[in-house]
Amino acid sequence: MPPALAPAARAALDDILNDAVASGVAPGTFFAATSTAGTLYAGGAGVRALGAPATAAVDAESVFWICSMTKLVVSVALIQLIERGRTTYDTPVGDIVPELAHPVVVADPLALEYTYAPAKSPILVRHLLNHTSGLHYYPPHRNASPEDLSPAYNAGAYGGDHSVAKYFELIRNGLPEVPLAFEPGTGWAYGWSSEIVALLVERLTGTTIDAYCKEHIFGPVGMPSATFLLDPATKARLVALSFRRPDGVLEPGTGHVQTIEQDPAKVGIMLGGIGIYASLTDYLALLRHLLLAKDALASAPILSADSVAGLFAPSVPAGATAPISEFSGMPDCQYGHGLCLATADWPGRRRKGSGFWLGWAGTHFFMDPATGVAAVFGTQILPFPDAGVIALWERLERALYAGLTAEGGPAEGCL
Repeated sequence: MPPALAPAARAALDDILNDAVASGVAPGTFFAATSTAGTLYAGGAGVRALGAPATAAVDAESVFWICSMTKLVVSVALIQLIERGRTTYDTPVGDIVPELAHPVVVADPLALEYTYAPAKSPILVRHLLNHTSGLHYYPPHRNASPEDLSPAYNAGAYGGDHSVAKYFELIRNGLPEVPLAFEPGTGWAYGWSSEIVALLVERLTGTTIDAYCKEHIFGPVGMPSATFLLDPATKARLVALSFRRPDGVLEPGTGHVQTIEQDPAKVGIMLGGIGIYASLTDYLALLRHLLLAKDALASAPILSADSVAGLFAPSVPAGATAPISEFSGMPDCQYGHGLCLATADWPGRRRKGSGFWLGWAGTHFFMDPATGVAAVFGTQILPFPDAGVIALWERLERALYAGLTAEGGPAEGCL
């Protein structure tokens, strides 16, 4: 039986959100949770931008730049094509994206000057889905500032040439071929894998990743707000970035850090690792759909139960998992296809086997199949990570689990 949420828990969640705004954690924030039966809670507090009138409240229709929560979406898109026989998990990526046919492995990804040698093994499709490809984001000393995203995510770095060719030039970073942190399949590194996932989808289908997702994911699931292209109607509902100064005071986020190109007329490459804008209620619809599909209960599922199970199946070699926990800040993590995985219960929070991730600008999600719940949370605060935002997310999650009930008693996930 799907869990329910006690009325007192709804009031507690309201209070947490309102307190966060009143105490200056964020100008506005949103949290929602679902079971497989339907929404358990959805609530917002505050406004979409610093100084905005109360009429511009953060609500279920507010749009967030979800950043790396994009990665799950494009992973689902590629797995759909694997199900349809358009490619396989063991297809060499260079067969479809020749720009990656001859990558090089660098001796030290953190070095100021690279030494490198040709990769001995090809990048396979499966390596992209679990970040074992070797493709990696550059360390802060290679960015415009430690607070900035990597250059290939910064609109200014493109110099007006927002093309796939320019993207590959930027990630080569002066090398003759695209650099890898290790031989494909032998380690784990967070990086450009999801951009290549999106390019695979585009080259296999002959359409943009945005058009593909709208037809095969956003439309079927019911995610009308989700898009890679920030059209005027969507931009009008966008929650604005804020920047927290070292003294803790928030300022409007304009000009503090570089961001991706937001003008739809200039977007020439849709970035599969960071490029989606969506309401969090729409993203929650995707999470609920995947929970249902995992148990073969979804109506018109976008993925088979076996493929959804692969999202939650540990797939990184046992000796290569330490960087996952180091990067996520969470202990004992693994990685499936497009999802970071909890390999143990988090007391008072999500259960073993949960899948989760986050976005650079302050959005988070998890799916907990053992308890039968999923949740999303968001604000838009930089620089990343913001301690207040992370603490707020944990507080909301704990309040959710404390309030779950089933058949008149605590839900299994709360024991």
